[in-house]
Amino acid sequence: MNYFAKAPELMKSVLALNEAVETCGLEKSLLHLIKLRASQINGCSYCVDMHAHEALEDGDSLQRVLLVAAWRESPLFTERERVAFAWTEALTRVADGGVPDALYAAALAQFSESELVKLTVAVSIINTWNRLSVAFHALHPIRD
Repeated sequence: MNYFAKAPELMKSVLALNEAVETCGLEKSLLHLIKLRASQINGCSYCVDMHAHEALEDGDSLQRVLLVAAWRESPLFTERERVAFAWTEALTRVADGGVPDALYAAALAQFSESELVKLTVAVSIINTWNRLSVAFHALHPIRD
């Protein structure tokens, strides 16, 4: 289904929130990585493909992009990125136990309160896109 065509006014609002996240001041590389991680968790092939390619186009390494799914075991990510991944996972799976106090404290050690709000909205909007794409069977482009 082309959900943009079926609810154009609502989708304009989703796009506006997405644009606000893109220009909120968080590192573009971090946004790519958390979008990729949430999309992996949600099984959204369209978004995994898009955010992996965007990360690469913006200069991240292939190895880091490939290892996002195994970030805990890889030394390639900064402490700030690790906390962002953990935050992304907790929010994406919020029904499984919420956000533990220790993770909240770790997040505030790496992000200002304002940045943490921005990160939370960023995780929320990628989860919205994942749900739209998965529900309506969006297909990623077939690349050579």
